[in-house]
Amino acid sequence: MKVTLSVLKADIGSIGGHTLPSRGVLAKVEEVVRAEVGRLLLDAYVFHIGDDIVLLLSHTRGVGDKEVHALAWRAFLEGTETAKAEGLYGAGQDLLKDAFTGNLHGLGPQVAEMEFEERPSEPFVVLAADKTEPGAFNLPLYLAFADPMHCPGLLLSPEMRPGFRFRVMDLARTERDSSIDLEAPERLYDLAALLRDPHRFAIAGIWSRRYGEQAAVVSTTRLRNIAGRYVGKDDPVAIVRVQKIFPATEELAPPFALLPFVAGDTRGSHHLPLMPVRANTQASSFFCVPMVCGLAFSLKEGRLSEPVDLFADPAWDAVRLRAMEKAQDMRRQGFYGPAMLPMEELEYTGIAERLKALEREFS
Repeated sequence: MKVTLSVLKADIGSIGGHTLPSRGVLAKVEEVVRAEVGRLLLDAYVFHIGDDIVLLLSHTRGVGDKEVHALAWRAFLEGTETAKAEGLYGAGQDLLKDAFTGNLHGLGPQVAEMEFEERPSEPFVVLAADKTEPGAFNLPLYLAFADPMHCPGLLLSPEMRPGFRFRVMDLARTERDSSIDLEAPERLYDLAALLRDPHRFAIAGIWSRRYGEQAAVVSTTRLRNIAGRYVGKDDPVAIVRVQKIFPATEELAPPFALLPFVAGDTRGSHHLPLMPVRANTQASSFFCVPMVCGLAFSLKEGRLSEPVDLFADPAWDAVRLRAMEKAQDMRRQGFYGPAMLPMEELEYTGIAERLKALEREFS
């Protein structure tokens, strides 16, 4: 059975600042989506990470379907109206255009979609991040799909031994999508040369070289490229198929324990570690540390099992403590050096005007 998974995410309002959506907003969004299960959709699941609401939709209509995207847009719009009625902060923040144009790409919400022939057992993971950039998943996905130190399946599984093909997007090309396909392990060094810069390059998709099956898809929308100014971090989502011809669930999750430094912070202006958290966790009041959650599902005829929260087991509590230690060490450095993002990443913020004013005073 050919199934499409669509993950769509947006910040449409939250309580007391950028914390989490209210129960009323979540209920309204879920009400709109659930009404289409059995008609437009096979199944649906709604959750949040920080102040972002995530829709997981399964259907048979393919990637980029106008009706599915229109449903998500309507859910976010009706949720925004509830947020406005409740006086929530940043109501409709990620809805950057006034009208739906047939596809959510370019309108603000993050989108990751994948169509595939469902296996007899189809396990997959939805990754959702808050307060960070599209390239935040670069290192964990590289390690899970290309590094035998972290993924022993690359050594032990004949199905995985030929490796994987990575599609990398150049986020600096704003006039059109620009990507390159690199096969690992042959072009591992070229892949590393690109992925080391998550501000500019981001993994957009991964495929099995032996079977041609898509393993992963990642959203790559940059909100500043749409709005022309800083309007919040991009907060990527991803769908990753696991087991058999792909890395095991237990090979996908551990690379996140490395806690890579990524763009984030309360104004999207600093480098902080990407902290694995439970789904439905509020944004951290400690400078909005970047967060990622992972929900694992099984799929049967397009219908979703109940989820397993990958970062909820006790082993991750120690990882979170280490993440806070790293975050505090970096924040102690304040505005100085690598603690803050490079100037090209800050050009959409108010510091650009400040620097222009200072240039006139140089002699």
